[in-house]
Amino acid sequence: MAAPIAAPPANLQGKSDQPNFILGSAFLGTKSFNILQILHISPSLHNLRIRHIFMTSEFERRNPYSEELKRTAAYIAQPGKGILASDESNATTGKRLATVGLDNTEANRQAWRELLYSAPGLGNYISGTIMFEETLFQSTRDGVQFVDILKKQGIVPGIKVDTGLQPIDGTDGETATQGLDGLGERCRRYYAQGARFAKWRAVIKVDSEKHPSSTSILENAHGLARYAQIAQANGLVPIVEPEVTLGPGDYSIERTAYISEKVNSHVFRFLNEYNIILEGILLKPNMILPGLDVPTPPPEEVAKYTLRTMMRSVPGAVPGIHFLSGGMSEEEATLNLNALQAYGPTPWSLTFSYGRALQSSTLKIWSGKEENWKAAQERLVALARANSEAQLGKYTGPHPSPGGTRILQTLRLGGAGK
Repeated sequence: MAAPIAAPPANLQGKSDQPNFILGSAFLGTKSFNILQILHISPSLHNLRIRHIFMTSEFERRNPYSEELKRTAAYIAQPGKGILASDESNATTGKRLATVGLDNTEANRQAWRELLYSAPGLGNYISGTIMFEETLFQSTRDGVQFVDILKKQGIVPGIKVDTGLQPIDGTDGETATQGLDGLGERCRRYYAQGARFAKWRAVIKVDSEKHPSSTSILENAHGLARYAQIAQANGLVPIVEPEVTLGPGDYSIERTAYISEKVNSHVFRFLNEYNIILEGILLKPNMILPGLDVPTPPPEEVAKYTLRTMMRSVPGAVPGIHFLSGGMSEEEATLNLNALQAYGPTPWSLTFSYGRALQSSTLKIWSGKEENWKAAQERLVALARANSEAQLGKYTGPHPSPGGTRILQTLRLGGAGK
């Protein structure tokens, strides 16, 4: 039987300058305490005095964008939609354009992004688009700003804010992400231009033995947290991207799961240390895949390990987990996303933030030719639709771009634009 509710201590009864303890009880060991011992109450309920007990951080309480950040994140993470990642740097975009015989000029980069953003019906399946800095300030051939083209379709403009990877001294090819210097001022400028979310990519090298090092994990977790704090302070929802990158080797899917869980746990510890508003972020992790020298696992196996990793390491307050396509083929990315939905409701939306998996065959169809413009846009929308269906667990095929193989992604080191 529970102990009776304790009476107020005799030395406090009837004194107007001390708290009285009433209404309800809590138990600690063998002692019974009234729950409103936490509250400062005067003897008369007509003269109630409550000591403010804040359950949010000073950063959240004083941030004028707090509610906007939460609304934006929830909107982007809505069911049936995902993110088009088109934030490739000028150098990376140039390499992609070269595969279809196009020079890396501003005019060609502008035309390629216009094709993507102006695709009719894209907003039915895409809720946000990540852009590179040059692209954020560009316009269509008719003089309409890209951000306005996107917003007209209900797509939130976003911006890549990191400035590239640099080697960590004393490690075997591990990297840290640069870009914190001047980030606050840049975020304010991007917000004024219409961006409402940001992206910062951290790359974690994995193998079957020694990688990643604790140095790499801690350095990248810190960078992600500090970036997220600066972004939220300036009105941008931060996409937090701790990518355990798909690379060469025979490491197992269990190894990737273990490392990804460890990395995510460190990242969220740092996010909490920096008082990040978790309802106002989005997570962009890797799916759980083995090394490139291991046969491609079936979607059901990828989904099992991916969901287990997320459940163990990602707080339920986060609205959306937007998986990157990494080195997966276009079809593999869709099938794996669809398989993730078979496990029933989750605390977060399990959706996509795909770049190559939405653009690769689209670019090949266009190849810089005006007569291919409409067909390329139709391919982009078909790929977006397939992944929208996959996010809802309703994808049945056939895929717009079937087949394909996983690709080793080359990491580009250097500063901005690399």
